[in-house]
Amino acid sequence: MATTPKNTPLEKHPDIPVWNAEAWYWEDITPGRQIRSIRRTLSEGECMLFNSLVLDMHPYVADEPFARSAQFGRRLVAGAMVFSVGLGLVATNCKNAFSYGYDRLRFIAPVFIGDTIYTIKTDMDKALKNDSLGLYRASYEVFKDDGALVLYCEHLQTVKYRDPRSAKT
Repeated sequence: MATTPKNTPLEKHPDIPVWNAEAWYWEDITPGRQIRSIRRTLSEGECMLFNSLVLDMHPYVADEPFARSAQFGRRLVAGAMVFSVGLGLVATNCKNAFSYGYDRLRFIAPVFIGDTIYTIKTDMDKALKNDSLGLYRASYEVFKDDGALVLYCEHLQTVKYRDPRSAKT
């Protein structure tokens, strides 16, 4: 077995499928379809890096002595990080869909440094929006490894029609 890289010629690069990229259209969405992510353990280092990047130094997430004596008895993972990682776990990077916003975002239970989370995404519904884009809604449920629901939200996206004429019927 050779250990030398193949060194794919540059002109062949565009023909290689892009990893984790999809090209589905509004017509392909099936309400009720679900996907489940892999699990992800949240470490102290990445939590503090996230807190630094978003300037969230609340004592519940950044001050161990404070958090130990407070309501939960230990430091929390910032809710914005649980949201970001939870949704990122099922992100599909569809080139035909564009984020329109989030509704019903709720932090249901605390997530602590060292907890493991996973996400279930459910395609909820779709509707016509305009002549070139449909509207699509999916729910995201983020769970701890023990099955406890910790976050819920609904993601609205605009999605291109494969054939704008057929989407009107």
